[in-house]
Amino acid sequence: MGLSEASGQRDTQALLSTTQAMELRRRVYHVERPLLNQEQLEELGRWGSATGTLQWRTWLQCSHARARALLLQYLPVLAWLPRYPMRDWLLGDLLSGLSVAIMQLPQGLAYALLAGLPPVFGLYSSFYPVFIYFLFGTSRHISVGTFAIMSVMVGSVTESLAPDEDFLQDLNSTVNETARDAARVQLASALSVLVGLFQVGLGLVHFGFVVTYLSEPLVRGYTTAASVQVFISQLKYVFGLQLSSRSGPLSVIYTVLEVCWKLPQSVVGTVVTAVVAGVVLVLVKLLNDKLQRYLPLPIPGELLTLIGATGISYGVGLKRRFGVDVVGDIPAGLIPPVAPNPQLFAKLVGNAFAIAVVGFAIAISLGKIFALRHGYRVDSNQELVALGLSNLIGGLFQCFPVSCSMSRSLVQESTGGNTQVAGAVSSLFILIIIVKLGELFQDLPKAVLAAAIIVNLKGMLRQFTDICSLWKANRVDLLIWLVTFVATILLNMDLGLAVAVAFSLLLVVVRTQLPHYSVLGQMPDTDIYRDVAEYSEAREVPGVKVFRSSATVYFANAELYSDALKQRCGVDVDHLISRKKKLLKKQELKLKRLLKEGIQTQAATSKGSSGSTNANTSIRDIESNNLEGSKAKVSAGNELEDTVASSQEDAKAPARSTLKALGLPQPDFHSLVLDLGALSFVDTVCIKSLKNIFRDFQEIEVEVYMAACHTPVVAQLEAGHFFDASITKQHLFASVHDAVIFALQHPRSGPVSPVLVTQL
Repeated sequence: MGLSEASGQRDTQALLSTTQAMELRRRVYHVERPLLNQEQLEELGRWGSATGTLQWRTWLQCSHARARALLLQYLPVLAWLPRYPMRDWLLGDLLSGLSVAIMQLPQGLAYALLAGLPPVFGLYSSFYPVFIYFLFGTSRHISVGTFAIMSVMVGSVTESLAPDEDFLQDLNSTVNETARDAARVQLASALSVLVGLFQVGLGLVHFGFVVTYLSEPLVRGYTTAASVQVFISQLKYVFGLQLSSRSGPLSVIYTVLEVCWKLPQSVVGTVVTAVVAGVVLVLVKLLNDKLQRYLPLPIPGELLTLIGATGISYGVGLKRRFGVDVVGDIPAGLIPPVAPNPQLFAKLVGNAFAIAVVGFAIAISLGKIFALRHGYRVDSNQELVALGLSNLIGGLFQCFPVSCSMSRSLVQESTGGNTQVAGAVSSLFILIIIVKLGELFQDLPKAVLAAAIIVNLKGMLRQFTDICSLWKANRVDLLIWLVTFVATILLNMDLGLAVAVAFSLLLVVVRTQLPHYSVLGQMPDTDIYRDVAEYSEAREVPGVKVFRSSATVYFANAELYSDALKQRCGVDVDHLISRKKKLLKKQELKLKRLLKEGIQTQAATSKGSSGSTNANTSIRDIESNNLEGSKAKVSAGNELEDTVASSQEDAKAPARSTLKALGLPQPDFHSLVLDLGALSFVDTVCIKSLKNIFRDFQEIEVEVYMAACHTPVVAQLEAGHFFDASITKQHLFASVHDAVIFALQHPRSGPVSPVLVTQL
């Protein structure tokens, strides 16, 4: 027993010593390599500009393989349907399709009211686009069809271009609903065709990245504001009121004020119907949440509520006895395709583009969530094409623009849906309802549909909690959320989206104009440099300033970069250069004055010697005068030579005049290193700014180096003719540490201590 314990202790000690040695080997290491400037780095790595492949040649190739690849790319169903595992997935897709169809029916009827259209057109929009997406879509789990946000955007267009006031009958001032509905259907179908054209066009030119400009706070703020608008738009059905059609800025505010003003005119039967239906729907949803583990399928509360409400309405006679407004005539069967009116396109183009972008943003966001969860890829450009064809073909069959629904997509996934076969199954169920069962819902109260819409807004209205979470996480994103919400509420859906996108892009520009500027110091015993204001152990290298910006330098912040650099260096560069130029100008004026005085002295001396030689005197006087004249010449000649020599020395003085010789203060550093690792691109303004930095600091006897430039930035500097005789690639280094060591080995002011270089 004792022997085993001793051997165990020895093994433990050996293991510990081995672990400690490995830890020491990991911590103590040495890297030896020569200093590398950009020229040496390019020579070492054999750098050369990448040969760009001509993409258009690939596009124009004509072969069997190319044709097959294009067919599978634009018609994805041909790629996955032949390999569909029927035994594993068919039952799940059938059950999922049935569940989605049960939700699709009441939502289609309700969201058609949101769009300002008769309910049957919501059923059409739940059939045609869903089947088209089955053929062309790449997401396996999203449920395409009517959606509240899209419907309320369509409703704002139809109610603004075809308001009730345009269809008043002269006799009794009632609205001609038949003519109004026909005009609105024509507008909605034309809008759907135009939305589809935008989406297909953007997808074919690979413009799917446009959705990246819609950040998550922007989308959530926008959908929250849209849900508020949806809620307000349903109040007239809940209270049974006749409201004026409004659109444009402040229309939501005016609608709320009108509802409050007309509340005494509410129809009691309608209010009771809406409240009872809403309570039933909420209770069923709570029951589904409680029994989620035990139920193979969620209880279809909306469908059951619609069937029960229709039966009660027909049996009791809610419309006749209590004045409850009902859906009315629902024609059985499908309608033939109708070409849109091209004259309407000019009125709809702005709204169509906004609806196209919002619809795609919602669809691709949900599609990527499900794709990440289930391990497949969604092609954003093909999604644009698929949604565009769904809206384009749907518009020909009197549908309004659609996207995907979050609630139906979650049901499609949770009930076992694996592919868009579930979507095809749901569209076939909707087809059966359109052909045979739709007319059974003629007595369905509109208040029940309004209650279903309001209850389904619960998820989007919960997004108000984003305000608290964003306040703690990121207040700039909170500002985007709030501006988007307020702009959408006050300015309506299309203008609100434009304001939100413009504001978020403006914030990006503002952020680049307010980056973090820092002077870097070396961390002890490393080649790592960090901000001396944030790291107490970071020390500036004597004689070398290292400066870094956290953002790229371009036209909007190039001047700010230069100002921050001069400020952080602790030297008033501009003032020092100004004083130096003034002193040099004084020297130049002094030089000119000395030259002028020397020339005048020479002229006077020559004139005096000539006069003494020509005097009519005796021979002795002549000899005497000649002797004196020769001395005067010699004296004048010597004086002139001294003046010229002095002038030449003064002429050379400005070229070698130093701050010390001029009596000006010298900077406490001889080299400046610009860490340009944050640069992702450079423009002409950035190049000019960098050249000015080199020129200004060289004027005050500070050598400038650049470090950590990425290869594309170096190529852009070359293309912009940044490098010349005074600024070469020898001023550009692979890392900050390389630049610092080189600056210490080659100081402008003289030799540096080799001990300091060795320590680094």
